Amino acid sequence: MSKLAVSFCGTALLAFAGMASAVSPPVPVLNWTPCDDALCADALVPLDYDTPSGPKISLHLARYEGDPARRIGTVFVNFGGPGGAGATIIRTSGFGAALRDALGGYFDVIGFDPRGIGESQPQFRCFDTEGDRAAFLGMHPVFPYADHQERPYFDAYTGMAEQCVARNQPLSAHMSTADAARDLDLLRQAVGDAKLTYLGFSYGSYLGNTYANLFPDKVRAVVIDGVLNPLIWTIGRQISSDRVAVAAVFDEFIRLCDEAADQDVMLCPLNYPAGARATYDALAAALIESPIDLGGFLYSYDFLIADTVGCMYNPAAWPYCASWFAYLASAAHGDSGAVARARAARIEMLSRLTTEREDAAYSNGFDAMYGVMCSDTKYLDPFAAFAALDGWVEKGSIFGPYWWWTNSPCANWPLAEDRYAGPWTARTSAPVLVVGNYFDPATDYAGAVAATKWLKNARLLSYAGWGHTATMRSQCVANHVGWYLFSGQLPPEGTVCPADLSPFLTAGMASAEAGKALKPVAGLPVLRPEM
Repeated sequence: MSKLAVSFCGTALLAFAGMASAVSPPVPVLNWTPCDDALCADALVPLDYDTPSGPKISLHLARYEGDPARRIGTVFVNFGGPGGAGATIIRTSGFGAALRDALGGYFDVIGFDPRGIGESQPQFRCFDTEGDRAAFLGMHPVFPYADHQERPYFDAYTGMAEQCVARNQPLSAHMSTADAARDLDLLRQAVGDAKLTYLGFSYGSYLGNTYANLFPDKVRAVVIDGVLNPLIWTIGRQISSDRVAVAAVFDEFIRLCDEAADQDVMLCPLNYPAGARATYDALAAALIESPIDLGGFLYSYDFLIADTVGCMYNPAAWPYCASWFAYLASAAHGDSGAVARARAARIEMLSRLTTEREDAAYSNGFDAMYGVMCSDTKYLDPFAAFAALDGWVEKGSIFGPYWWWTNSPCANWPLAEDRYAGPWTARTSAPVLVVGNYFDPATDYAGAVAATKWLKNARLLSYAGWGHTATMRSQCVANHVGWYLFSGQLPPEGTVCPADLSPFLTAGMASAEAGKALKPVAGLPVLRPEM
């Protein structure tokens, strides 16, 4: 967390019905009580902003207090997903206290669970128990990688969607990002800020962009890091990025692995014996033919692709991912002794890619991801239309089908009537700082460029490195972001922060605890432990 230290065109596809209401919703009253090392509160907001005096839902918040004597305002933080429980993450990751301290105590820092998510109530749930959800996921591949798997997978996930929508009425009709942006504006008023100060990662960039376009005169300082192209997200074409973005990062993973192995093969054992690419490709080919038995867990090709996507999010985990793939490749070629090493390496890899969170009776990030995404975005339906795009997706890279098929629930999900679909071209009352990473597997650099181009008052800060989002990866980026949040001053136009050293060369320089601190807290895909 020391990286946070501060060193001082779209078209409106649907009408925004919520703005038509002549009655302003009441501002929530926040009663803060201690929770761990923070303060927590619940805010009552309208379920439906078209009827602001109607039924209410509650949002859960966690706050790290700044210095009352010097307080400028509040920084609201969203960690993405969609489906991330920000109030929980900001406490369990250490991020809230670190950001408050990095900003010199001039700001309170608040993380919030968006509507339906985490400890906000009612909670959006597609299953009765964690066990029911695990059983559903276990019945199907992570994504269909053989033709005969496609129709059963699609039918199962669209069936799940019908179940989700039916059991969450009336909340399911009001889970859009536009609703969350209206909530955020009420929270801004509840803490007494005249304008919004905001830091949004990953999907949180879309929430920040939506807020900036709905409330352009209420922007004090908005940072969006790991930026979704708002237009292609809205029209269901995020896959045009996803089909190639992971592959670009994976190419860097391979390149840096081979470079490190030239110094010492143990720095990246995946390089052995014929180079990292050849070893990985041979492993993938073997898994397409047959899964590997890892002591009762049949590890198949879909798991390899999903694990690889997860690995690309966090370069600090790349040495562990490379070791895992190397042991797995040995096991695939008949080395029985590699099985136990492979199991241990995967457990270590997953620990590097999973953000610690508090235990909950039901963690609904998976469910809520679809509740939000499918409310915002229309995908192809029926099956024939959805499946027809698979060939184009696969031509992008071997990782494209993973992203495409996991959108299946959205095919028959009803769009939210009050979703916001553009335009994305507002001139905000203060500049928006857009942060783009050259090699980001989930939100490619082109998304940051597009958002900067469309917003009339935005500045692009680039990071020439790897991984998902940049503020927690680069001291240079963190310094610019911190100073902007404090002062409102943008980095010089065209600023590019250099990449950190190769993660394969720096793996041994930090303690295990420091390595864990580098884990992302933004928008990780769902990874299945299974062992």
